[in-house]
Amino acid sequence: MPTSRVTVHLPCPVERVWQTVTDLTNTSWRSDLKRVEVLDEVHFAEHTKSGYVTNFTVTARQPFRRWAFTMANGNMSGTWEGIFEAAEGGTWLHCAETVNAKRWWMRPFVPGYLKRQQRRYLDDLRRELLK
Repeated sequence: MPTSRVTVHLPCPVERVWQTVTDLTNTSWRSDLKRVEVLDEVHFAEHTKSGYVTNFTVTARQPFRRWAFTMANGNMSGTWEGIFEAAEGGTWLHCAETVNAKRWWMRPFVPGYLKRQQRRYLDDLRRELLK
């Protein structure tokens, strides 16, 4: 399964980065989403602007340190993990995403897809934090 790892420095306290990333009731900053549906304490569903739904199950939640989940939709399944590290002048956010395409013909496109998705997410996050 392809994995994409990205580390970014965000010029905000770790508490603010954590709150923004994990607050599923305020995702208007995400340019790719129409809404997020919180199903219970560990399950949520993201609805893209094009109507595609991805289901998530939180597997780790260590405040200000680590947030991880599994994800699945009709095209893929995988995992995402964010490690939050307080640093001088802000926060280091280490993201790792692994995706397995459910259709064999999609597999060659997964590495590029992962990089684009992570870049978009981190660009949106940076814009939100710098408001």
